[in-house]
Amino acid sequence: MSLMVPAHFTAGARISPLRAGIRFVSAVIGPDLRGGSVETPPQRANVGWIAVLCLTIATALLLVVAGHAAGRRAYDVAPLFFWSGVVLLVVPTSLRIAWPMLARGERLFLLFLLAEALFYYKAVYSPTSFINHDEFLHWIAADDLMTARRLFLSNPLLPIGPTYPALEILSTAIVNLTGLPLFVAGTLLLIVLRGTFIGALFVFFESITGSPRISAIACLAYMGCSTFVLFESMFSYESLGIVLCVLTFAVEAASKDLVGRPRLKALGLIALLLASLAVTHHLSAAFTASYFGALAALEALRRHGPSRIKARTAAGVTALLAIALPLLWILAHGNPLTSYLGPVVETGFNTLLGKILGAPTPRSEHLGAPTQPLSMHLTTLLAILLLALGLATGFFRSLAMAAPSDARTGWRSIHDVLKRRWRDSRVTLLTFITLLFPVSLAFRLTNAGWEIGNRLGTFVFIGVGLVVAVSVVQFWEGRTPREWRSVAPAVALAAIVLGGVTSATLDPLRGRYRVAADQQSIESMGIETALWTKEWLKPGNRFTADRTNRLLLAGYGRQDARVNIVQGVDAARIFEAKELVPDDLYALARGDVDFLLVDLRLSTAIPVLGFYFEPWQAQQGTPLSGAQLLKFNNIKGITRIYDNGWIVIYDVRGLHGNS
Repeated sequence: MSLMVPAHFTAGARISPLRAGIRFVSAVIGPDLRGGSVETPPQRANVGWIAVLCLTIATALLLVVAGHAAGRRAYDVAPLFFWSGVVLLVVPTSLRIAWPMLARGERLFLLFLLAEALFYYKAVYSPTSFINHDEFLHWIAADDLMTARRLFLSNPLLPIGPTYPALEILSTAIVNLTGLPLFVAGTLLLIVLRGTFIGALFVFFESITGSPRISAIACLAYMGCSTFVLFESMFSYESLGIVLCVLTFAVEAASKDLVGRPRLKALGLIALLLASLAVTHHLSAAFTASYFGALAALEALRRHGPSRIKARTAAGVTALLAIALPLLWILAHGNPLTSYLGPVVETGFNTLLGKILGAPTPRSEHLGAPTQPLSMHLTTLLAILLLALGLATGFFRSLAMAAPSDARTGWRSIHDVLKRRWRDSRVTLLTFITLLFPVSLAFRLTNAGWEIGNRLGTFVFIGVGLVVAVSVVQFWEGRTPREWRSVAPAVALAAIVLGGVTSATLDPLRGRYRVAADQQSIESMGIETALWTKEWLKPGNRFTADRTNRLLLAGYGRQDARVNIVQGVDAARIFEAKELVPDDLYALARGDVDFLLVDLRLSTAIPVLGFYFEPWQAQQGTPLSGAQLLKFNNIKGITRIYDNGWIVIYDVRGLHGNS
């Protein structure tokens, strides 16, 4: 994208190169808000364009479905169908949403259309059943809730899950009201949550900026987050938690100018949303508490504003509720949050610090999962570069938007912000949140820190969306040649959304079975084996297996799948050992595991994700051998009760009397 140099840069022949350079940099990253076009959007939506884009998205989704069908049969044409469908899905609608001179209702409708189409893009990977790892964990919890008719049942595969049962309560309520299967009820709930999320996000941005176009572009930029397309669309508690989080932000921002009884009603609604969030998802509740705590601090520091006392009081009460309610829930229920998140955070920080200081990294940091195809990798990289450009050119402009209206020209506006004079603390806070964007990227460069960076990006992108939108409207358009003024920023935004799609997963195209690849390892053989255990062994038996088959046994087989043989001895130690030593046999004998499931396909390839059993294992550079997996054949007290050629089930209950 070329930039037009202002005429005054070349007007004086005697301007030194250094001064000219400083002026150029100031014009690029400075707080000038006069670069955007002044527009009066039409009041009525263009129905013709809406119809064309609906037809375009339907065609795109048909191509995506054709790509998945071809991928299951390993046809070479599968990537062509799939990726042409993805581009056709994202690009035209993104271009139209970002286009100048559109009615507010048309932008909002197209945002809903794109968000739901991207949800369908995710759902069509497995249109008849849950398939992602986290979806299985919550499916198991919801099924347990329907069976036992009580909350807080233990879940060995997700120990913290029973503490946050809101998603399961909602989905099972739909099942009880409609009689629909749990998968259908969960999918309907997720469809509603997608629409609610994008609507709340739009209202939130509009309340603090006053511009429907900036709000729509901010929502588009948020779709470039790696978690939006896949992770936030799963049957998982964060999919509900992030919706409640943004809904709370939207209600608080929309009610900021209310007084008296309406403000009290809004505060009551905020309290209800915060209470719901406290029992829904820990990270979303923590981010919400951090946001409102920081907002209250900024309101306390702010000097400018006619109603500072009332604003400070409202912000303080909201922050108190946002912080107290999750803490009360943790104290009331004995939450294992520290033991659940602590090791992940500690390992991620230590690994990142080691890379920065040049310390030797663990062996696991050099193997990891295979890289994405080059085209996906380049698209993600392009999106990151465009986001970085948007943040660089929008950071000070976004701060200038928060300055008092009489000081929103040049660096004077930033001076006023530094002097604690700003119009809206929300804009100021979201702008400073973007400073965490490079931190989230740094964590994603390490295997151990990837999950931290990925989860952090979910919340950081709320600020990123705002700053990038301000940059598009106030800088990119004003500095782009006239003939490209409408097209170039819209194309850049479409590339950002595509980057969010390509960064969401290693391989979004459905294909043949792959070893230890989570959703790519879910197939009919493992499902049929799990169903066999339910029919012939009955539900509730204590099983252990590799990561994928544990999910299938717990979900389809309704078995009590365990991670550990006994406390301190995980399944990986037993399965990966070349032979069982007395300590291993003793662990099997004194443990309460009844059956072992061995999948011989693990011996055919190294794990796609780098591990067969648990993420904290050392990365596997060579496949397991058949001898390792079949060492249970000749051990007294262990009986082979099932064998389909690839999957073997051993009954180890005969060892329990030998402890």
